[in-house]
Amino acid sequence: MVQEREKDILAAIGADLSKSEFNAYSQEVITVLGEIDLMLEKLPEWAAAKPAQRNLLTMLDEAYIQPEPLGVVLIIGAWNYPFALIIQPLIGAIAAGNAVIIKPSEVSENTAKLLAKLLPQYLDQDLYAVVTGGVEETTELLKQRFDHILYTGNTTVGKIVMQAAAKHLTPVTLELGGKSPCYVDRDCDLDVACRRIAWGKFMNCGQTCIAPDYVLCEPSLQDLIVQKVQEAVKGFYGENVKESPDYERIVNLRHFKRIQSLLEGQKIAFGGEMDEATRYIAPTILTDVDPGTKVMQEEIFGPILPIVPVKNADEAIQFINEREKPLAFYVFSHNSKLIKRMIDGTSSGGVTGNDVIMHFMLSSLPFGGVGSSGMGAYHGKHSFDTFSHQRPCLLKTLKREGMNQLRYPPNSQSKVDWAKFFMLKRFNKERLCLLLLTLLGVLAAVLIKRYQAVLRTKPC
Repeated sequence: MVQEREKDILAAIGADLSKSEFNAYSQEVITVLGEIDLMLEKLPEWAAAKPAQRNLLTMLDEAYIQPEPLGVVLIIGAWNYPFALIIQPLIGAIAAGNAVIIKPSEVSENTAKLLAKLLPQYLDQDLYAVVTGGVEETTELLKQRFDHILYTGNTTVGKIVMQAAAKHLTPVTLELGGKSPCYVDRDCDLDVACRRIAWGKFMNCGQTCIAPDYVLCEPSLQDLIVQKVQEAVKGFYGENVKESPDYERIVNLRHFKRIQSLLEGQKIAFGGEMDEATRYIAPTILTDVDPGTKVMQEEIFGPILPIVPVKNADEAIQFINEREKPLAFYVFSHNSKLIKRMIDGTSSGGVTGNDVIMHFMLSSLPFGGVGSSGMGAYHGKHSFDTFSHQRPCLLKTLKREGMNQLRYPPNSQSKVDWAKFFMLKRFNKERLCLLLLTLLGVLAAVLIKRYQAVLRTKPC
């Protein structure tokens, strides 16, 4: 489907987010194709039963873990990456053997309509259904019983999803947002750091859940960071950002006005230009931002980068820990010990050191939040595991009943002692082999001794 209908997919994404074909392909389609290739390669291995460690009581039995499908999964997508954030978890749900109901975001209307049209042409309609619509349709879906729900979006709706799921004891994966901090140490290459920060912040016009939300740095670095980010923006989008085919627009007027309101009373060091008719907001940097202002109270989800001065790394750690746990945390420094200290001293859904967003791109890493930024994770094998039940299986024989006398009444101290030995004693393979070799050695010594005794008793 992705290969045959690539042009239609790119056109729908472009219509929703004013995104060029190149950006739509590199930001959404390529990750989906990579996920499919990985699943096709690894699925036989992931779906196979895995042997489980046994104790002395079950040494002669078969113990293994068998992944099995959860059943029917509900995937509720987000509008900012309307294709990838639906299809990527769908791939994992299919690989794990589930049926799926797909609910695209109504905000990204063109992509939602396209998915509703295309998926039934390529997938079994009895197993994979697309439901379009808004709040009313989503509310009705949440009344139904599912075996797992994956939702990508904001924390407020995440709480509603979790509350609805609780009525049926349905497990959830919530991919939420938050204010992802970015600490810039004085000991780093500012040119590289600011170029990478600018790329991650202004990609998709800032409408990325793991974009760096704000920068923490020493006061003396503020002006330099503004200068370097400004240079990077010019290098990316040219002198006139508004004319660049690589710079997107805010998804709708409601979000445009929300972002616009965040600039009230702020010190704009760079950018700030807006055009309501085209929903254009220029890449914007704010300096000397007061942590108590509105722009620091909610996830920005737009092309505004506040810089909050802090004295040092310790104050930055304290600043981060006084707020809700973010979906991502970024730190730039040549000092690897400082990076490790900041990682150990904070909590976040994921971390990238000396870059932004790139931990999302590595399928071997789980992608997910913690605390108010979400729960559960997916991507690669983590998707397969999220949509699977790891079923423990122990297969015994009806023979060797004598060994079971330990667990049958009547009980005694001697049975308890033996049970403790068989159930609590742990041997690794090396120790077990050593024990067997020792027993064989003792047995051989006994047999040799007896043989020698027999020889001595025989007449010459």
